[in-house]
Amino acid sequence: MADSSFDIVSKIDHQEVDNALNQTAKEVGHRFDFKGVGASIAWSGESIEIKANSEERAGAVLDVFKEKLIKRGVSLKVLDAGEPKLSGKEYRLGIALKEGISQDDAKKIGKMIRDEGPKGVRAQIQGDELRVSSKKKDDLQQVMALLKGKDLDVALQFTNYR
Repeated sequence: MADSSFDIVSKIDHQEVDNALNQTAKEVGHRFDFKGVGASIAWSGESIEIKANSEERAGAVLDVFKEKLIKRGVSLKVLDAGEPKLSGKEYRLGIALKEGISQDDAKKIGKMIRDEGPKGVRAQIQGDELRVSSKKKDDLQQVMALLKGKDLDVALQFTNYR
């Protein structure tokens, strides 16, 4: 009997992030508390940039953006927001998007599967993802439940389940 397996990945649905960003920009343009503060949010290459005339307003735009991401089912773990920095007369807040599983995180997840998971389950690092395989599908489901229960600093998805 062939081994069953699945992949653990950390991917971002860029269309959903773009939709959340557009909704945030629209809301910032219409809300009364953002009138006249020069608040905006836009793509800046592969990252996102928030501009406002005060540190608090930049943080408020970020909160609105996070709220829109949650509504669209995007994990907040993909955001890597910096601190608002004064640039001329306005504050700028850069937000990078984290995609893929780093080698350190992959090793940590692999060790967690070996230590706490069922016997006979193997985890292999393949680039920026992990392949988990076992003879029993029940063991794979236990590994998925184990990882969902852990509070990791990476947004995980399970793909290629077979």
